[in-house]
Amino acid sequence: MEISAAGRFEVRITAADVGKRVSVRRLTGNDVTEAKFTDTVGVLTSWDDGGMLTITRRDGEIVRIPESTLVAAKIVPAAPARRRGPAATYRELARVASRGWRPVESERLGEWELRASGGFTRRANSVLPLGDPGLPLDGALDAVRRWYGERGLPAYVQTATGAEGTQELLCAELELRGWVREVSAELWIGALAPVADLAEGAGVVLSRSADEAWLARYQRKGVSEVALRVLGGGPSVWFATVPGEGAPAAIGRLVVDGRWAGFAAVEVDPAFRRRGLATEVMAALARRALEEGASAAWLQVEAENTGARAMYTGLGFGAHHAYHHYRAPEADGR
Repeated sequence: MEISAAGRFEVRITAADVGKRVSVRRLTGNDVTEAKFTDTVGVLTSWDDGGMLTITRRDGEIVRIPESTLVAAKIVPAAPARRRGPAATYRELARVASRGWRPVESERLGEWELRASGGFTRRANSVLPLGDPGLPLDGALDAVRRWYGERGLPAYVQTATGAEGTQELLCAELELRGWVREVSAELWIGALAPVADLAEGAGVVLSRSADEAWLARYQRKGVSEVALRVLGGGPSVWFATVPGEGAPAAIGRLVVDGRWAGFAAVEVDPAFRRRGLATEVMAALARRALEEGASAAWLQVEAENTGARAMYTGLGFGAHHAYHHYRAPEADGR
């Protein structure tokens, strides 16, 4: 933390620094015997007249800190430098991920993209707010709610935190207006070639479409025509299957988009787990992506999925940013 030449802690941020990434040390505890220092790093999203700061951490958690408890604080670089993996901006990855899970219907609201696909996954039924909607925020959110209401769908806004150019300020504004964060996950990236070298994948069958066998293993049962359009949409889509008795032993999906290869729906029959089938599926898909000119890879993983996170870490992937889906409040009041 910031220490002056005299050896004392200093608070070197003000309300004018809202929107910047900061590191804050505060004093917590109910009395002298329980008092301790607690450090928080994230984006300063507000500092109200009552002396309350809010800081949004990398994972999207919002921390409220009374100004009176501050011991030291300073501005820190906008995002930590990545030690490995391809270089990528949040906007680039957000657009690639959206093209890789293409909605059935979309419409522009300024620089925001409204996406709808009959309710099949939040990703394909949420707003991607990359830039200025062309309206004040309240007006834009009203337009969003009307658009989804006309389609019989709940209104969702997909936001991101934890990287340069992400939307911590928008997250804070949504929470102030009663929007509820329902789901959070992370987008991870890594180099493609090492994945291709991990396994032979001789038993993996690749196809341009999801056949009945592939869908029998896919976790989302009762897939509709709309869902099939989302699954099959994207610049260059491939489906991987490891045949089994009845339903496949393992499956996966890949979208190649320029230098990026996006992995999804990597699923293994519980009876066949811990046999390296997920790695074989990803290796076979990675080799196909390399043939199409890709060099970098991305995937999405939930924070609670410890098994998948451990596997992807072993494959050389690392978290780039967190993303969240905010649902409009049931009541219309603000």
